[in-house]
Amino acid sequence: MTWLAQAARIAGRELRGGLGGFYIFLACLALGVAAIAAVGSVRVSITEGLEREGRNILGGDAEIEWDFRRGSEAERAYLASLGTMSEIYDFRSMAATGEGIEADRALTQVKAVDDLYPLVGAVEIAPDISLDKALAGNGVIVHPVLADRLGLEVGDALWLGTRELTITALLQREPDAGGDGFGLGPRTLVSSAALAGAGLLAEGSLFETKYRLLLPPDTTDEALDVLRAQVEVELEGTGARWRDRRNAAPQVERFVKRIGSFLVLVGLAGLAVGGVGVSAAVRAYLERKTPVIATLKTVGAEGRTIFAAYLMQIGVLAGIGILLGLILGVLIPLAAAPFIEAQLPVPVALGVHPFPLVEAALYGALTALIFTLWPLARTEQVRAASLFRDASGPARGFPRKRYMAALAVAVLVLIGSSAWLSGIPELALYASGGILAALAVLIGAAWGVRVLSRRLARTRLARGNPALRLALGAVGGPGGEATAVVLSLGLGLTVLAAVGQIDANMRAAIDRDLPEVAPSYFFVDIQPNQLETFLDRVQGDPAVSRVDYAPMLGGVVQSIDGTPAREFDHWVTRGDRRISFADTLPPGTRITGGEWWPEGYDGPPQISMAQEEADELGVELGDEIVMNVLGREVAGTVTSFREVDFSSGGIGFVLIFNEAALRGAPHTWLSTVYAEQEAEGQILRDVAGDAPNITAIRVRDAIDLVTEALSALAAATSWGAGATLLTGFVVLIGAAAAGERGRVFEASVLKTVGATRGTILTSFAIRSALLGAAAGVVAILGGAAAGWGVLTLVMEAPYAFEPVSALAIVLGGALATLLAGLAFAWRPLAARPARILRAQD
Repeated sequence: MTWLAQAARIAGRELRGGLGGFYIFLACLALGVAAIAAVGSVRVSITEGLEREGRNILGGDAEIEWDFRRGSEAERAYLASLGTMSEIYDFRSMAATGEGIEADRALTQVKAVDDLYPLVGAVEIAPDISLDKALAGNGVIVHPVLADRLGLEVGDALWLGTRELTITALLQREPDAGGDGFGLGPRTLVSSAALAGAGLLAEGSLFETKYRLLLPPDTTDEALDVLRAQVEVELEGTGARWRDRRNAAPQVERFVKRIGSFLVLVGLAGLAVGGVGVSAAVRAYLERKTPVIATLKTVGAEGRTIFAAYLMQIGVLAGIGILLGLILGVLIPLAAAPFIEAQLPVPVALGVHPFPLVEAALYGALTALIFTLWPLARTEQVRAASLFRDASGPARGFPRKRYMAALAVAVLVLIGSSAWLSGIPELALYASGGILAALAVLIGAAWGVRVLSRRLARTRLARGNPALRLALGAVGGPGGEATAVVLSLGLGLTVLAAVGQIDANMRAAIDRDLPEVAPSYFFVDIQPNQLETFLDRVQGDPAVSRVDYAPMLGGVVQSIDGTPAREFDHWVTRGDRRISFADTLPPGTRITGGEWWPEGYDGPPQISMAQEEADELGVELGDEIVMNVLGREVAGTVTSFREVDFSSGGIGFVLIFNEAALRGAPHTWLSTVYAEQEAEGQILRDVAGDAPNITAIRVRDAIDLVTEALSALAAATSWGAGATLLTGFVVLIGAAAAGERGRVFEASVLKTVGATRGTILTSFAIRSALLGAAAGVVAILGGAAAGWGVLTLVMEAPYAFEPVSALAIVLGGALATLLAGLAFAWRPLAARPARILRAQD
């Protein structure tokens, strides 16, 4: 019989003993795998839903979009020759009830459609009448939120610009809503013909024109690729952008991918916590198997046979834990399907998806291998005689080099697979590095707690206090549970502390900075002939403290220093960009590189670019940027960099041209008005009464929407952190259960020498509280560091330590450990010393 066959036979016999001692092992693996599988399943469900329903989400098979202009007659004729074509205008405007300065107004996202809309799907409205009838004449359909905000009902009048419309229905469902992106106001649906002469779609105004195509039913993906290439050649240089049913909602897909990948990495942190429990369970199991291992070596079993036998046994158990996790990972999304579908604007194909399950199983298997290899490998090199003599378990030296190498390879495979499968390698590598660093710091903290406890046990502080001295001695003694407790609870609390610090700082920043630095309104679409009247109104108001204004028009980046814009994965090169022009340096602008053009400059176009975005894109002074501005290509040379603070809420442009380069292009003006809150309503009424086409975006409302989105993100992250913390609690309970046998013997000895139950219980409680507090303190430091890094390096926001959540972390850690310790203290206290001590013979 070969040594592998012998190992398999030994493993089979050991497995017949049941799962005793491995319940924590199974729970840790199952929780970690379930979290990753559930998040991955939801992510794939959304992605597949987007792919399956892409035609409905987009509203057609393909879409060509222009910013700030309508397609020319020739362009529209060409697109109409490709298939059935529908023309849609999408823009923001002010919806008003009443007339003049007495009108009540609210921001709305307007969709002006033609008679063919929608090409795919159906608009659901109440009352249930046909769309043609609802949009006939001056009919308009509004979202119920907008109707409630303005106190309107079906049959009431609504003003858009200079046109009075009649509400004929309330919008219940918009088939292409998922592909329209983020909007600042509720939807209004109106026919393009009804808006003629309303003054809302003038040259230079901010609007998008979308031409949707319905192609023959047998159009394949390959045919779409061919058609896209043809359209891009035909419309080259016009600023047209292509989308088709395969990428109907790119913003949603990009967000889902990033948040899903981030949550998978949080799940990996949970697996790391579970790995601590796996390692502790394996170590405790092998310590109980010391007589068996010693006997096997005595009868001639080789070290590799013993290693392989227990590796096979743990591999089978790991497979059971992973299978349980996968089952949970499938069931949880299915159970939460109604909630998930209600929160998303796109269809979700919830079901069983193999890829995320394979990914979760891979992570679970690698984690189990990494955290069990060390305790398993150490048993191979220990002699039988020392096993018989060592009551505390296997030797605690380093494993052989081949096992250390295998451990390193497994870690690299785990990090590499997470970087590859997540789709965001940089984030995965940073997260993996952070987890490894956190584990290293926590191991160091556990060692420090043990050393400090040993020293404190010998000081005057502990003299005369038996309970404290016993607790300190137990924490600092060999074979204690300090490492397992600090690692498991500390990592879970660290993730939770980081989330708490980030959330508290973001909320504090919004509450603190909005009244001081943010404007009251952004006014957009101010026509050049309206600027003087607008400035007279707002600058002469004593409640207005500051007014900034600048010309604005839209453009699409075509190339940067000869490289096509589509090759840059950056927000500046995606979609349209608001740009400006100026002759002199705007007030408060700080040049960080190069020189601003001289006043009155009328030479080749020059560009001043925001420094940060230039660094991210690799733009240098002298590079040429080509932009499509209202269908005309404008090439400019970057001659200066500026410091632009977009977080201030004021006017900020990534790109500013010299005035002569764009002076003749149709444009509007943008203005920010800083006013007392009590005067905001009157300012809006006066401005809109003079010029109803001007759109006012209340900054406070926009920030509320962003805050709501951040709150949803924080909630998702908190669920991930909660799963990690739950795994930590499971490991904590496992550590307390594993140490119960030692505490039984310890309590028996203490009772024999005269210690009371109260002293012993107090000692156990102090020990647990010390370890929990230590884990909490380390978590505060780690969470503060992570919070600082995310806020200052990623969000570029100020960071201030938030003490309330930090104190809750320390108290929560101490309380959790105390409760777990006390839960497993009653059996040691009830044990009879004589029976326990006789059993040690």
